[in-house]
Amino acid sequence: MHYRPFAALFLLAFATTVMAQSNELKQLKNSRPNIIIVLVDDMGYSDLGCYGSEIETPNIDSLASGGMRFMQFYNQGRCCPTRASLITGLQPHQVGIGHMTYPPEQPLGFEGPYQGYLNDNCTTLASVLKSAGYQTLMSGKWHLGIDREECWPLQRGFDKFYGCLSGAINYFKPGGNRGLTEGNDPVPVPEGFYATDTFTDKAIEYIDGAAQQDDKPFFLYLAYNAPHWPLNAKWEDYQKYRGKYKDGWRALIQARTERQRELGLLDGVKEVSKHNGPDWNTLSESERDQQDAIMAAYAGCVDSIDQNIGKLVDHLKATKQYENTAIFFLSDNGACQEGGRLGQGDEAMVKNPPLETTDGVRIGMQWARACNTPYRKYKHFVHEGGACTPMIAHWPSGIAQSQQGKLVHQRAYLQDFMTTVIDLSGGSYPKDVPPCKGVSILPLLAGSEDNVHTEPMFWEHEGNAAARIGQWKLVREYEKPWELYDIAVDRTESNDLATQQTEVRDDLIRQWEAWATETGVAFPQRFNMYEFLSQQSKTKQH
Repeated sequence: MHYRPFAALFLLAFATTVMAQSNELKQLKNSRPNIIIVLVDDMGYSDLGCYGSEIETPNIDSLASGGMRFMQFYNQGRCCPTRASLITGLQPHQVGIGHMTYPPEQPLGFEGPYQGYLNDNCTTLASVLKSAGYQTLMSGKWHLGIDREECWPLQRGFDKFYGCLSGAINYFKPGGNRGLTEGNDPVPVPEGFYATDTFTDKAIEYIDGAAQQDDKPFFLYLAYNAPHWPLNAKWEDYQKYRGKYKDGWRALIQARTERQRELGLLDGVKEVSKHNGPDWNTLSESERDQQDAIMAAYAGCVDSIDQNIGKLVDHLKATKQYENTAIFFLSDNGACQEGGRLGQGDEAMVKNPPLETTDGVRIGMQWARACNTPYRKYKHFVHEGGACTPMIAHWPSGIAQSQQGKLVHQRAYLQDFMTTVIDLSGGSYPKDVPPCKGVSILPLLAGSEDNVHTEPMFWEHEGNAAARIGQWKLVREYEKPWELYDIAVDRTESNDLATQQTEVRDDLIRQWEAWATETGVAFPQRFNMYEFLSQQSKTKQH
């Protein structure tokens, strides 16, 4: 008897909350804000201050405190497959980039499981938003096909494009097949060029040009190449961090983990995944100094991104566009281990970087693992360290003040951007291409605590594969045995249950194989396009 009034009050409060969220969602749909998607390249899960880092990122942290941070947002494990899913709303295998794009030096005519460039059987975010009356702008890295002009940004829905078509460039002076393009034309490297700065300046120029033309909203895709190798940090940015990494990668992991716990990012995480690298004290003094220099170069590149986000936000505020601009900030995959066990480069290479080449500093496996704290693996892989991305949504006039600063624990992924921007813009998805695989995340921005995804999610890259449904994650490293984790209590993938939960494992394997067959995945063998091309070339020579 005494509890009935409390129960009634609880039900009334619950109903009021649900109604408020429903009204908020209605207001968000077809609200037609400006939309900016900022994609950074090879940045680890814990590399932002708001995700636990010591790197100074006050401008991005401000977006997080005034917006939402996603804890389970997933990418495709590598640069161009991620871009393919982001821009099309489909799996990368469906749109021609199941492995990677064609390397710039390879002539067209590739014969293999994947064509290596964005195909014609898909639409793009730009095309959908352009048809909805948006001005569509892009600055930065394309990486969806370089040799076939039909794949380039202007042919795929963008009104303006400035940047690099290839997958990596020199930050100070791009050159050769990895040069600069504006529109459809190659352009010289301007005086004082620095990729992160220039891409931002060009984005601002395009925004101003759009504002002068008419009152249409704009869509900006700002795709930085940083902090992808070569780590061409500016000298002053590098010096800010020189000496801060002399205690090594395990000390960095510990410091970031403590910070993540303070921020509430590790709720439910019992243990951080192990770092299998060598003990820091087994390195010589000169090796430790070199490692400090390598990580300082990386940190300087991330710091520069933050400075430029500040520049962009300041411009939006100055032109009174800030309040009604939805900004999404994310990384294309986990930190990059492609520099080998201990990375490469030194302070001399930072101070006097090679120009017109992508030779330069790389962080390597040990620092990459630390940058992905608390998770396992890195770029290429679809364990959490490779495929789980920091993602921030910020929109002053769209995200209620009560929701600002919120941690979003529901899972979402790249394909959701297509459905989300359609909801925001009132646009429509064409019927003559495969149906979009994503769902709208607007309910999450409106404060919903319900999952937007209840169906399985699937991944594959080079034979690295995974499936997520509910609490379970099935994951495989190349052709090694499948692993199974209860993600609800084991986000760091530390306790493999594959031999204990055999029914769950086998059911997920069957579902993954059915998806792989339907999607056109080349499996079960590991497939590497570059190795394939090399072998094909040798065969033709003989």
